Amino acid sequence: MSANGSSVAQLLWQPPVCRSWKPDVEGAAYHLANCFLLMGFMAGSGVYGCFYLFGILGPGYLCCVLWGWFDACGLDIVLWNVLLTVACLLQLAQLVYRVRVNTLPEEFNLLYRTLCLPLQVPQQVYKEIVHCCHEQVLTLATEQTYAVEGETPINRLSLLLSGRVRVSQDGQFLHYIFPYQFMDSPEWESLHPSEEGTFQVTLTAETECSYISWPRKNLYLLLNRERYISRLFSALLGYDISEKLYTLNDKLFAKFGLRFDIRLPSLYHVLSPSDSDGEPESEKDDEEALEAAVSPAQARPICIVPTPPCSMPPATTNFPVPLPRARMPRPDSGTLGEDSTSLVLEDFEEVSGSESFMDYRSDGEYMR
Repeated sequence: MSANGSSVAQLLWQPPVCRSWKPDVEGAAYHLANCFLLMGFMAGSGVYGCFYLFGILGPGYLCCVLWGWFDACGLDIVLWNVLLTVACLLQLAQLVYRVRVNTLPEEFNLLYRTLCLPLQVPQQVYKEIVHCCHEQVLTLATEQTYAVEGETPINRLSLLLSGRVRVSQDGQFLHYIFPYQFMDSPEWESLHPSEEGTFQVTLTAETECSYISWPRKNLYLLLNRERYISRLFSALLGYDISEKLYTLNDKLFAKFGLRFDIRLPSLYHVLSPSDSDGEPESEKDDEEALEAAVSPAQARPICIVPTPPCSMPPATTNFPVPLPRARMPRPDSGTLGEDSTSLVLEDFEEVSGSESFMDYRSDGEYMR
């Protein structure tokens, strides 16, 4: 034991000294190999860093093979460097295979950069979302319908990639759907997973369109399994629906000068068209239709209606308390009339709570 310990200590503390140095330096292959190895070990991380690493180390070890075969004339040097060269080539082949398998079509890459990258969605999560739609890009020809009102079942969720889609109801134009907007987000949110329903609007392609579509059952399974994806879709769908409601509200304001609260449950009935024959012929017809829909004798408006000045009643006058009105069932989505307008106003009163608004009575007086 003491002899072995002394030999180890001698190797550590007293390394053997070279008796003679070679008078000549190694050949060019040896120096070129070390240059390749030096550059290879400066590689970064990630997939492209691995490509650089093994792509530089491979030629470096190949130069070592040439140096061992022609200059050093050592079989062990040749064999070891051949093994290292083959390992680098196998690593490169494996990287190429991984990149080729995980590569998405250009449409999905553009969708990720536009919609998901600003939200810092991981690429692995995005690939699961794309895999759910089978990585298929569907197309619509000009004037081809995506959904027909009252006929097409709600069995999928689609996102427009290119083109423009027109949304209409009873022949009346509602709004457009532009790229990277959901085509049927209101219909998707209106149903529970166990419910069935049909579209209440008609979607027609105005230009050549491309879109992706998730089957309803497959997407529900994915949302139930992945909580992060479920929250992501909830945020995207909520934003998309609010944008559509604001578009309809702006359209109503442009026509009649009124804005409604988009949080109202019955706002859709006010924004939906009332006449299936076409748009009113003039702005006068529009104003008459609005006045007929929101009549002071039928419902109280949610804003102050400009009227000629009238005398206010004495402060001591006691106004009779209005009797509570029975809540009417919600009418069909395609009807815009007095009942639907009254329902919207009732919903607004429930939402507003204790807030005070100007009420307009049929006799031309204001009251709070």
